Amino acid sequence: MPRVAFTQNLQRHVPCPPCEVAGATVRESLEAAFTLYPKLRGYVLDEHGALRFHMAIFVNGEAITDRLTLGDPVATAAEIYVMQALSGG
Repeated sequence: MPRVAFTQNLQRHVPCPPCEVAGATVRESLEAAFTLYPKLRGYVLDEHGALRFHMAIFVNGEAITDRLTLGDPVATAAEIYVMQALSGG
């Protein structure tokens, strides 16, 4: 099963230790994680279910390409890492 991990920055707001979840896509995996940590949804997704602008998700070290539907495929042994993106100059 894919493993979903959240940065310490997110864990300051919502307790969300790494978890193993069922899912064939990023969306399915995140939805399973949100079942365990429902308050986390609002930090990660916007009101339309898309990834918030200031968030980034990596699957096995590669940034996802589908920020709207989160349809990127996820292998059984994948590592999904959810973090806040930094911007500025």
